[in-house]
Amino acid sequence: MVLRVAAMAFAAVGASWIHRVNDPGVLCPLRALTGIPCPMCGSTTVFIELGAGRPVHAALANPVALTGAIAVALAPLGPGGRWWALQPKTRAWMLGTALVGSELWQLVRFGVLRV
Repeated sequence: MVLRVAAMAFAAVGASWIHRVNDPGVLCPLRALTGIPCPMCGSTTVFIELGAGRPVHAALANPVALTGAIAVALAPLGPGGRWWALQPKTRAWMLGTALVGSELWQLVRFGVLRV
C-alpha cells in the first residue's frame, strides 16, 4: 500500500513538473479533434494539480478520476475486495453512472453544456 501511494505521488509530482516545463497541450484525442471532452478529460490535470499541491483544483478537474485514484491507492486496505464482491451487473451500473456523470461534469466544465 505504501509503495503504491508513493508511486502515485511520484507520478503526480513528475507530471506536474513536466507540465510546468513543457506544456503538451490537449492530450485527449476526442477533445483535440472535436472540441468535446470525453468523460476522462481532466484525468491528467488531476495528477498535475495533486503533484502541485492543489487538491481542490484536482477535484474540480475530474472528480471521478480523483475518486478512482483514491480507490486504487486504498484497494489493498479492503475496498478492492468489496468492489469485486459486488455482482458484475452492479459494478457495470456503477461505472456507467460514474462515466455519464463525469461526461456531464466535463461538458459543463468546458462550457459545452450550460446549466
